[in-house]
Amino acid sequence: MQLTAEQEAIRNVVREFAVEEIQPVAEECDANEEFPEEVWDGLAELDLTGLTVPEEYGGFDADPVTYAVVNEAVAYGTLAVATALSVHCLATSCIAEFGDEAQKERWLPEMVSGRPVGAFCLSEPGAGSNPAQMTTTAERVSGPAGDEYVIDGDKQWITNGRRAGVYIVFAKTAPGEITQFVVPGDVDGLSVGEPEEKLGLRASDTTSLTFDDVRIPAENRLTPEGEGLSSALSILTGGRIGIAAQSVGLAQDALDRAVDYAQEREQFDGPIADIQSIRHKLADMHTNTQASRLLVHDAARQKAEGTDGFPTAASMAKYTASETAMDVTNEAVQIHGGYGYTREFDVERLYRDAKILTIYEGTSQIQKTIIARSLLD
Repeated sequence: MQLTAEQEAIRNVVREFAVEEIQPVAEECDANEEFPEEVWDGLAELDLTGLTVPEEYGGFDADPVTYAVVNEAVAYGTLAVATALSVHCLATSCIAEFGDEAQKERWLPEMVSGRPVGAFCLSEPGAGSNPAQMTTTAERVSGPAGDEYVIDGDKQWITNGRRAGVYIVFAKTAPGEITQFVVPGDVDGLSVGEPEEKLGLRASDTTSLTFDDVRIPAENRLTPEGEGLSSALSILTGGRIGIAAQSVGLAQDALDRAVDYAQEREQFDGPIADIQSIRHKLADMHTNTQASRLLVHDAARQKAEGTDGFPTAASMAKYTASETAMDVTNEAVQIHGGYGYTREFDVERLYRDAKILTIYEGTSQIQKTIIARSLLD
């Protein structure tokens, strides 16, 4: 799919930012498990923290293909930052799509500026791939200040958990009925857990949350009672394009590093790029990365056009691209040999980061279930 001149220009600007501002700090942030806040401020200056927000609220209002292009370019810098951005965009998308005018005016302009950061709170310790099993509850009560909801429960694997000032929270308002709420980060009764110690994505802020008698005004409800799960699934379907695009960005980074190393590293009286087995690895890595990119762009196009096949296309892109990222980073480590297994070279970090792409926002197994359902049901 051919990008427009504007999309190419946006890609080039964000790619340059990724190379000049994100990549130089990626390894240190991974080692120290610290999110690069100065990079986040740079994304805000590029208007990327308002990527999915309509223009009337100060946002970028990116079309689906541009959204994919930006996600790929940011992930080329480091996946930890791209993940934080995509989750922030999930939060702003929920408010933009399901909020009323007052809610949009209250939350979106500030979130466009990058502060407060948004978080998306769906997963729980016992409810990951099947959110219908969640146990967090929201009970409507009458209080001195008017109608309120009292939220109790626990959430798990929350990206931007410590950094966020706005949480999009899903809770049961009745048996089998899930509803969506906006919860400010400074509310009483909200506790943020310690950061998870993860294999990869170590610079990304991932925590648990506990809601203990958290009271929010009734006007903070985003969806009608019982319509929260369907809204979550619709947002996540679109979000899969972002994760697929990030997978392509990470794979491209690993491929470029492998190409450079193969041309520089000498064995057997010449660069290892002259060895046929290495050349074949690079050919496979390049072909699969480009094939994944085309699937991502096709899914984004279908989302923009509103085709019936969009959900399947998004799952195909997410499944293929995330597995490709795993394969490409694995081969990049192999091409680097023993050095690839050390922190001296960035491919070690890319290899660790890649695994999460096959897990979050729907595992590879969930994506295959969706794809198969489109064929058989």
